[in-house]
Amino acid sequence: MRDYLHKCGFASAVIGLSGGIDSAVTAAVAVEALGAENVRGVAMPSQYSSQGSLDDAEALQFVLVARAHRGIFAITELPDLMEKIQVGLFNLMEERDVQIRGFSVRLPVDVVVLATANPEDYTSRGRMITPLKDRFDAQIRTHYPRDLTTEMAILDQEVSLEPRAGRRVILPPFMKSILARLTFAAREAPEINQSSGVSVRVSINNLETLIANAERRAVRNHASVIVPRISDLPAVAASMLGKVELEYGAEGLGDELRLLERLLGCAVRDEFTAQPPIEALGIVQQWFEAGGGVEVSDAMADEDYGEALVGIDGLQACVEAVAGG
Repeated sequence: MRDYLHKCGFASAVIGLSGGIDSAVTAAVAVEALGAENVRGVAMPSQYSSQGSLDDAEALQFVLVARAHRGIFAITELPDLMEKIQVGLFNLMEERDVQIRGFSVRLPVDVVVLATANPEDYTSRGRMITPLKDRFDAQIRTHYPRDLTTEMAILDQEVSLEPRAGRRVILPPFMKSILARLTFAAREAPEINQSSGVSVRVSINNLETLIANAERRAVRNHASVIVPRISDLPAVAASMLGKVELEYGAEGLGDELRLLERLLGCAVRDEFTAQPPIEALGIVQQWFEAGGGVEVSDAMADEDYGEALVGIDGLQACVEAVAGG
């Protein structure tokens, strides 16, 4: 059967279960040939099927599941499970059996259970029942990335830079670094509750929001590329403010926005302070001190943005130095 199905291009099978011995044999052969994970049972009674046959057909589906008794069972955010489901998991881990319709069916279960769970003071969505905590043999405490390189490596892994609707995405390295520095600054800010923490998800969502804001501009201006820039940074307020918990007394929206503006300023300052010295930067500073000015926005087309900046003395050399030519 395995060879025949593979030659026909099928990797899985659906078995019609009537509840008779033929269904049982067919299901057993299919599971042996394809594996339990690739076999699905569908009850297909006729008008003459007895209640016993219907019950047997349903029981056969549990037999299909029973073959998947070895491996690794992974659960994300275990406290989110209803407590009665956690009790069932505890029973499985403690007694090595499964309750089916009130009957104790002992299965030779040989699984490793892996689960993630945030600290209970991090979320109010649920909790892990105490007996279940005792059944885990080991607890591994994780930590936030300790350096910018690791933080940015996670961003590279989690955020796709694939073309969007035919538009290429170009992410300047310093923009990604600024967002990583923003998260690091938030983890040190006294206004933010550090018990709740500032996870890497903040960096990931901020980068996705930054690219989305640049994509909106590209769509409006019929541009062929999506390039985030400094003027896009305020857009991360939408993704960041709801993911950090402020200390008591700093919950007002105005205070949150001022805090974000300060943290962004620190991140931008730290990023460009870390750049090698740029000789032409003094010329740019003199240009502004002499009364020069320019107005830009996140809605400006790339061509208009470039024309607005081209008149600043020395800026071209500075941009080439930061962008690597």
